[in-house]
Amino acid sequence: MEETLVFIDEGFLDKLTKLLGEGKRLKFNKFNLAKKIANNQNLLCKHLFYYTCPPFQSEKPSVTERRMREGYDKFISALSKNKDITIREGRCQKVLNEKGEFEYHQKGVDTLLTIDLEHIKDDFPDINKIILISSDTDFCPAIKDIEKRDEIKVILYTYFDRKRRSKFSLSNELINCCSSYFKLTKEDFIFCPIKRENDK
Repeated sequence: MEETLVFIDEGFLDKLTKLLGEGKRLKFNKFNLAKKIANNQNLLCKHLFYYTCPPFQSEKPSVTERRMREGYDKFISALSKNKDITIREGRCQKVLNEKGEFEYHQKGVDTLLTIDLEHIKDDFPDINKIILISSDTDFCPAIKDIEKRDEIKVILYTYFDRKRRSKFSLSNELINCCSSYFKLTKEDFIFCPIKRENDK
C-alpha cells in the first residue's frame, strides 16, 4: 500500500470537535484518526505531523491556567512517545475583541506547517500524496508550490457549512488548490476512541 503523511491543524480540529460534539469537545485518538483517514484513501499513514500550541499562561498563571497547562503537558508527553508523530508547537495569544471579550489565537503554527510542507521531498523522498486536515487558506501558496515543483498531491480533509459569518465558511481557494477534498464527519472521530491501559 502506498504511504502518505498526515498533517493536522489542531486549532481547526479543536473548533470542529466542539461543534460536532454540540459544545463538548469530542475525545479521540489523534494517530488513529490519521490512520483511518489515510486508509479511506487506500493509503498507509507513515507519519503524523501535529500542529498545536500550549494553553495561554498569564505572567502569574491562575489556578485554571495552571491546570490547563498540566493537562496539556501530560497529553503532549504521551503523544511524543510515538516515534511516528512529530509535534510542532506555536504559542497562544490572548486578544481583546470588539465586544470586550477575550479570544485566544494560535501564533506561529501556520509557519511551522508551511515549512514542513516545503521539506517533504527532502525528508520523505518516496511520498507522492499527503493528507492535510485544516481549513486555512494560508497554506494555499505552499500547496501549489509542492504540487508543481515536487508533484505531490494534497488531499484535503476539512469541514464547512453554508451559514453566514460561520467559523466554517470555507474558501473555494483552498478546495481548488488541492487535488481532492473530503468533509469530516462526527463518525470519523467516534470510530477513533481513546483506549485506556485497562481497556481490553
